[in-house]
Amino acid sequence: MRFISEQRLDDGVLEREFLLGEIPGTLWTPESAAPAPLVLMAHNNGLPKADPRLVARARYTAARGYVVATIDAAGCGDRPRSAAAEQARAELRRAMRAGEPVDEIFESFIGPMVEGAVPDWRTTLDALLELPEVGGPVGYSGGWTALGIRLAVVEPRIAAAGFFAGGYVPRAQREEARRVGIPLLFLLQWDDEGNPRQRALELFDAFGSKEKTLHANLGGHTGTPFFELEDGCRFLDRHLR
Repeated sequence: MRFISEQRLDDGVLEREFLLGEIPGTLWTPESAAPAPLVLMAHNNGLPKADPRLVARARYTAARGYVVATIDAAGCGDRPRSAAAEQARAELRRAMRAGEPVDEIFESFIGPMVEGAVPDWRTTLDALLELPEVGGPVGYSGGWTALGIRLAVVEPRIAAAGFFAGGYVPRAQREEARRVGIPLLFLLQWDDEGNPRQRALELFDAFGSKEKTLHANLGGHTGTPFFELEDGCRFLDRHLR
């Protein structure tokens, strides 16, 4: 892991960009010098690690005393995308304009993106856990629920996870949800125009975790109340400290 830039932000958080082979990432470290638990923050299907909503969540969480990391995994941000994925996205835009069903189109490229992203995230986790500023359990927090489900199943170092029911979850990950046993916080926007409410509720029901909490708020996809950030950190406090 090679750090290529750093800046101290006005809330005391240290923000550093890094490269790990071909994987670009960002690490936010709290002002305290003591080792802190690590939170992996993934972003939705192809969005860059510099997505403003992700950065705001990361900075808030780091200011609460966590080391927070995100990466541009395969097919995300500025990293190359496959021709098949780009063709699927074009077909998705066409189908949405025409009011046609889109689930099978999502299935055709979200599933392979999850498969491609998991190795990059596990490689990054290996490197992050070698850093002296990282100590304690690992959590996952992010809008990319499908990726989080797969990581929770294959990565025993993740002790708790916060998911946002705002993106398409392929059939494979809906089945894998039954194998997720870590504590979960699941956020649902009740009027999310792109995510059928019933499917999100069925996914929550499918999780095998003995401790799982559903927070549902009125509003559309981007209307998650700010106080959920604070509640999310309290959830992390219970399970990572």
